[in-house]
Amino acid sequence: VDCARDKNIPIRIGVNAGSLEKDLQEKYGEPTPQALLESAMRHVDHLDRLNFDQFKVSVKASDVFLAVESYRLLAKQIDQPLHLGITEAGGARSGAVKSAIGLGLLLSEGIGDTLRVSLAADPVEEIKVGFDILKSLRIRSRGINFIACPTCSRQEFDVIGTVNALEQRLEDIITPMDVSIIGCVV
Repeated sequence: VDCARDKNIPIRIGVNAGSLEKDLQEKYGEPTPQALLESAMRHVDHLDRLNFDQFKVSVKASDVFLAVESYRLLAKQIDQPLHLGITEAGGARSGAVKSAIGLGLLLSEGIGDTLRVSLAADPVEEIKVGFDILKSLRIRSRGINFIACPTCSRQEFDVIGTVNALEQRLEDIITPMDVSIIGCVV
């Protein structure tokens, strides 16, 4: 803590449902929102006693509901920045879905200051998914927001192929804009 204070470097208190303190595992029997909150508050209290306030807190779990409820409880207890994440979320698709649901719920409630999408995939995908979550919630606009219809009998061209090609071709554009790919005249 002294080194962080001397260098003006913030610390992250990282509580994880998979590595709770032994006494909390015994007290609660399993990871619960209350157990994650109690663990986080121990660390917060420790830094408070050291008169150090340059920190953020995370209470991550791979279970979406456990993580969401833990963050909700923590947000009621402290004013420090919260670092959101659904840890060990899964592969590219399933992890993106779990992260979007969990982080989306919290962010839509005004909870959270920073985030990490944790995927068993290329780390670049974690960043893309994170930006897509923020873009979907209109928290941060970056790049293209694609609007595309699903496949149906009225399509006059390959909408899916066109969307996939455009997403790849235009992924480096950071200017916010909406692009619609509609398969028919409606």
